[in-house]
Amino acid sequence: MAEQGVGDIVKSITDDVKLLVRDEIALAKAELVPAAKNAGIGAGMFGAAGYFAICALSVLYFAAAFGLVALGLSEWLAFLIVGVVLLLIAAVLGVIGLTLVKKVKGPERTIATANATVADLKAAVQRGNAAAKAPEIEGEVVASRAIS
Repeated sequence: MAEQGVGDIVKSITDDVKLLVRDEIALAKAELVPAAKNAGIGAGMFGAAGYFAICALSVLYFAAAFGLVALGLSEWLAFLIVGVVLLLIAAVLGVIGLTLVKKVKGPERTIATANATVADLKAAVQRGNAAAKAPEIEGEVVASRAIS
């Protein structure tokens, strides 16, 4: 078997990397598709549970207002009290949520690592290209030709 040139070796490595990436993607799809289906069904169930919980809360709010009416308050005042209490709860939760959202930072370490990886890959490609273009054939350095 004849020794391969640098270009053939680089092409072979490139083909192997492409095949490896395709196989990894196929494996990831095979693992993720069933999980994604289950996640979708689970999310739908959570959505339905949320809908029914909101409906139940609405009924409970009416029950609270009518409970205040039973204690002797007028209907309009009972519903006003329940509404104001709900708005106060919403305001407190909104302020807490806003405070927590403001504390969220981007994935700084991940971005830095990704940038370093890209820089390393670029440097490796440049070194590979430089090695492929070097004046070396079959282990012998070719003398550079001077243009007269």
